[in-house]
Amino acid sequence: MTDLVTEPLTTLATAFPPDFTFGAATAAYQIEGAVTEDGRTPSIWDVFSAEPGRVHNGDTGEVACDHYHRMPSDVAMMRDLGLRAYRFSIAWPRVQPGGRGPVNARGLAFYDRLVDTLLENGIPPWATLYHWDLPVELEQAGGWPARETAYRFAEYAGLVADALGDRLSGLITMNEPWCSAFLGYGSGVHAPGRRDGTAALAASHHLLLGHGLAAESVRAAAPAVPFGITLNLYPTSPGVPPTYDGPDRAAYDDAVRRIDGISNRWFLDPVFGRGYPSDVVEDVRSTSALEFVRDGDTDIIAAPIDFLGINYYTRHVVAPGAYPGSAGVEFLSRGFPVTAMGWEVDPDGLYDVIRRVHDDYPAVPIVVTENGSAYEDVMGADGAVHDEARLAYLRDHLGAIARLIADGVDLRGYFAWSLMDNFEWAFGYDKRFGLVHVDYATQQRTPKASARWYADLLATHRNGTELPNGILGP
Repeated sequence: MTDLVTEPLTTLATAFPPDFTFGAATAAYQIEGAVTEDGRTPSIWDVFSAEPGRVHNGDTGEVACDHYHRMPSDVAMMRDLGLRAYRFSIAWPRVQPGGRGPVNARGLAFYDRLVDTLLENGIPPWATLYHWDLPVELEQAGGWPARETAYRFAEYAGLVADALGDRLSGLITMNEPWCSAFLGYGSGVHAPGRRDGTAALAASHHLLLGHGLAAESVRAAAPAVPFGITLNLYPTSPGVPPTYDGPDRAAYDDAVRRIDGISNRWFLDPVFGRGYPSDVVEDVRSTSALEFVRDGDTDIIAAPIDFLGINYYTRHVVAPGAYPGSAGVEFLSRGFPVTAMGWEVDPDGLYDVIRRVHDDYPAVPIVVTENGSAYEDVMGADGAVHDEARLAYLRDHLGAIARLIADGVDLRGYFAWSLMDNFEWAFGYDKRFGLVHVDYATQQRTPKASARWYADLLATHRNGTELPNGILGP
């Protein structure tokens, strides 16, 4: 088999069908800033990041990348990079302050302008309805552990779909509900910072219920818009070779089952109409009897989707052990190269997790809605960022996607995370995932070497031949 990742751009580019979508992604709280402008009210991340000790260096998203004011030039930058799509998220408290009631016209107008500006520049818009910025008032009323929040989300989804749905190329309900539930309400490292296992499980269910309820409101308001959900999935492997047959082999296999269950199957199974996996229900019984799951809920969650979004960053390798908070499971390092997040770089994991979804679940188009890497980027004396490690990460993971397509997987698109450096949640501005470098003091944007390579790949894919110096020059 040809090693796609070491071949010229033409070899990699031509491995993708002509209509394959290449894009980049961002999220509202991470880039917009302007947190008090035009009627926007606080989200749980505004409150969380203002609490001392919650976010590295006391950073907040108050200014972030100032995208709210710099949107036209940012879209021009996307056009210059040759992006074929842009995935952004909509700030719920900007569009519907407090999470209830009518649309805030001034807040919605920003996204209306964004969508039109993208289309004017030939960039199809993909919107995510919820990327973690729950209105504070809804958290005060119980947050995602409260069933009412799912109904409020469905109302909000209908409002957005009615206003923007006729111009969107994709609409995603939830981004990574696992993170919202288990990091926000379980470990407390994300907003709102609660540490309650029962609340985390209730939140996971109501996030999925909100997705299912939103399906009805979105279909009613914008029946033609492609509709889906994004899950962060992890291939999970035992920390022993396949041939290992020691006396603790069963314990390794059970560790894999547990982590795959709560990380992957807890979300995949209900979305695809199987309800919650019975073995995981037993695993969590000591924490919760799942009394919040009502008759008919799993039917609502299983509303048909047009695509499944998958976010992938690394693989879980596990062993039986006393890892805190993980039901007697330890996470192992294999000595692979790691990103600045400490996550092992494993392109084969991307292949494995998507192939697993393809093989084990009903056929549905798949879109990689996030994939990327943080590194210690440094602006060189030449005014450039030579992020060769990120370039290699992109190249190798796109090579894995090319293999999936060659193997018959219905994979429609890839969104690099992230378009530009931004507020990285609890890590503040310490971690840089961007293809484009942002100087936070001046807001100067500088495409990195990885952005230049990605732009050249997209141009080669579009034109069928590699340009001598790329579209951004030598």
